[in-house]
Amino acid sequence: MKIIKRNGSEETFNPQKIVEAVRKADLANTNGRALTDEQIKGIATTIKNTGECVSRALSVEEIQELVETEIMKLGAYETAKLYIRYRYTRSLARTANTTDNRILSLIECNNEEVKQENSNKNPTVNSVQRDYMAGEVSKDLTKRILLPEDIVQAHEEGIIHFHDADYFAQHMHNCDLVNLEDMLQNGTVISGTMIEKPHSFSTACNIATQIIAQVASNQYGGQSISLTHLAPFVQVSRQKITKLVLKEFEELGVTPTKEKVESIVERRVREEINRGVQTIQYQVVTLLTTNGQAPFITVFMYLGEARNEQEKKDLAIIIEETLNQRIQGVKNEKGVYITPAFPKLIYVLEEQNIHDDSPYWYLTELAAKCTAKRMVPDYISEKKMLELKIDKNGEGHCYTCMGCRSFLTPYVDENGKPKYYGRFNQGVVTVNLPDIALSSGGDFDRFWEIFDERMELCHRALMCRHNRLKGTLSDAAPILWQNGALARLKKGETIDKLLYGGYSTISLGFAGLYECVKYMTGKSHTDPEGEPFALEVMQRLNAACRGWKEQHRIDFSLYGTPLESTTYKFAKCLQKRFGVIEGITDKGYITNSYHVHVTEEIDAFTKLKFEAKFQALSPGGAISYVEVPNMQDNIPAVLQVMRFIYDNIMYAELNTKSDYCQVCGYDGEIMVVEDDGKLVWECPNCGNRDQDKMNVARRTCGYIGTQYWNQGRTQEIKERVLHL
Repeated sequence: MKIIKRNGSEETFNPQKIVEAVRKADLANTNGRALTDEQIKGIATTIKNTGECVSRALSVEEIQELVETEIMKLGAYETAKLYIRYRYTRSLARTANTTDNRILSLIECNNEEVKQENSNKNPTVNSVQRDYMAGEVSKDLTKRILLPEDIVQAHEEGIIHFHDADYFAQHMHNCDLVNLEDMLQNGTVISGTMIEKPHSFSTACNIATQIIAQVASNQYGGQSISLTHLAPFVQVSRQKITKLVLKEFEELGVTPTKEKVESIVERRVREEINRGVQTIQYQVVTLLTTNGQAPFITVFMYLGEARNEQEKKDLAIIIEETLNQRIQGVKNEKGVYITPAFPKLIYVLEEQNIHDDSPYWYLTELAAKCTAKRMVPDYISEKKMLELKIDKNGEGHCYTCMGCRSFLTPYVDENGKPKYYGRFNQGVVTVNLPDIALSSGGDFDRFWEIFDERMELCHRALMCRHNRLKGTLSDAAPILWQNGALARLKKGETIDKLLYGGYSTISLGFAGLYECVKYMTGKSHTDPEGEPFALEVMQRLNAACRGWKEQHRIDFSLYGTPLESTTYKFAKCLQKRFGVIEGITDKGYITNSYHVHVTEEIDAFTKLKFEAKFQALSPGGAISYVEVPNMQDNIPAVLQVMRFIYDNIMYAELNTKSDYCQVCGYDGEIMVVEDDGKLVWECPNCGNRDQDKMNVARRTCGYIGTQYWNQGRTQEIKERVLHL
């Protein structure tokens, strides 16, 4: 059994420490000893048994509270008082240097919580440690100065989650839909250097990667670009290459046929597209932004965005090359091709590529092969999105999310034109739905009373996020606010006008709908008896957002939170507040957003059809998935799922496995096994457990993670059942 110390480091549980601490308190009892040595040893044994039952490492604070409870159960109230007084005295002594200790522990790589906080950050790297150090200082300032005490307390207790507190001290926001078209067509400025409109496709790709890196260093969430914005530069290169080819023939004194020239030109254009796409893939994978990780970048592939037939054909070539290169993968340090985490790819299913006789069906077949091999692309149904994303003019729109699932709401500018690129999300606060249910004790009237209280708490927390951005000068991030990624504001101008009227969004997140419904109704939300309550909760969440939007003229939107480390935090807080309740708090995780519980037996098509109802009620962002085995030899089945997505759900993905053992060369699924109460990764072929000698890629919560996960998320990954 492991425990987590106050500085975040992990060590083996030693029951003797409990025995000694309780004995000292008992000996200090002026009324004489109240506990026998056997009773004290029994307390330590009870704590050990409790820790083994919860399937995760208990924190020191949790253990001490359990000790207090056990002392009082034995009627030794004076001893309990002395034990509590000792804890309080030690707590005061630690208050002044808690942040210092956490920083020192992460520098020495002893902080287990930080090491597993982000599945795409390597905590041993200096740049990551520097970011975490800054994050600890930011969180300290946020808790002590910048946020109201009740919001901080609610965050600490897991009642809500105030996302990205490690960046809150700075005037930074969440996600971006980068206006790459504006930056490439009209020029931009990067690090004080003027970047003019590129004169070739490969140059455009190179500039795009520089923009991606700059944007990632000035916000903390995901960002998305569209390949459509690169497509016009294929024709620019084609014209340039045509002139060069004709000149070469002229110098040779040869008069070629038109067909010969076109053949040579197209071959060279393809070669340039290959180089350009490779630039994006390899630079994104190898770039380290100022927060010590590769940019969380999504690449959007949508034929319907092309403005003419030539641009559509060129876009199709770019998409084809992007998929082929992702199928190949990137080489690890051993020279073996593996699955990279980024860029995340999204492929739009539409009439011109979804049927066997569609002109671009070959791209869909290629996408299916890529999904089976590398877990991407994910899929957006143009058909369903046009039904759900309706602007005030009554027109539907299809566009990409800003990262793993954060969607903008439809917006029409002052000229009556729809606008998506150049917009952003201000931030997220997530409500813990199971906590509302458990706090109500199962009483529905009390549930809705607490629900309203928590909505107001979230409302105030979200306004803290909004108000932190108000007054921010465009000079704080020129690439975003002055040079086209999000806007073209003047120097010294504030970003305030972009915070209102729907230009940007701000998100109310929700988590644990399954556990909430299960506790209140005794049924899963997939059950006909549980579903109505689940839908009512979703409708009430949306109603809260509508009310706030009317009050402030800010576009509040409901967001299906992609919990990563927070799933473990929420689970621990629920166990601490309510104990271990079978089927509700007996896991090291709670369920993401509205998802069907990972252990529930359900087929892929039923799951997608069911979750589509909840996607429609999550306008600020949502994604659904189906867990599948190795599908590389069953591409028709992948295509069948893709067709079902097109007809039934807006945004979905297929989760397969893509692992590699560097010790024995095993290319299959690395397994999760238990070792002394801790979940570890093990090669089923050779037994290798050294994480530095294996490559594991798993869909964490909308994006792929490759740096491993905390114990709660690892348990969730281990318990996932197949849907196909």
